[in-house]
Amino acid sequence: MGLLLGDIAPNFEAETTEGKIKFHDWIGDDWVVFFSHPADYTPVCTTELGYTARLKDEFAKRGAKAIALSVDPIADHHGWVKDIEETQGVKMNFPIIADTDRSVSELYTMIHPNADPKVTVRAVYIIDPNKKIRATFTYPPSAGRNFNEVLRLIDSLRLTDGYKVATPVNWEDGQDVIVVPSISDEEADKLFPKGYTKIKPYLRTTPQPDK
Repeated sequence: MGLLLGDIAPNFEAETTEGKIKFHDWIGDDWVVFFSHPADYTPVCTTELGYTARLKDEFAKRGAKAIALSVDPIADHHGWVKDIEETQGVKMNFPIIADTDRSVSELYTMIHPNADPKVTVRAVYIIDPNKKIRATFTYPPSAGRNFNEVLRLIDSLRLTDGYKVATPVNWEDGQDVIVVPSISDEEADKLFPKGYTKIKPYLRTTPQPDK
């Protein structure tokens, strides 16, 4: 069985484009987006890494940072970074792990043999400051990921950690949220001074409480 939500993200040591790291030490007190790439010098990955680099300030607003992985060697990573910076018009600002022995890929179930036994799929792990895995998703090598969705997901996780709410379909930061069903109306009256709308006994919406 692979890693599940709520599991502690496995620790490891690895070489990266920014030097050797111990993963838990590198996480520190931040949220982390840990994502894998099928290979260096591939077109979809090049666009993904460039876009992620452009999101550095958005990640920082959320107390988050990114780290990538592929199974190619560190020398290839450094050469590829030059291509990313040239073609995407951005300075790379986060590390790429060189997982040449595939030990990290196997630890995080990033190689799916029935998809491609030689490369990692596009796996994403969102890890909180307590080193817990809070969300995962996986794309095939042919489809680039939506990193705006990654930001939206971090917004939701951080908000719902602090308040007894859930976020509805297509929610964006600043929009109304849902009062969790386990909270009674009496509790909701105290917890949500902005009030709430009772659509059904189990469906109550309220303005985002931290805005």
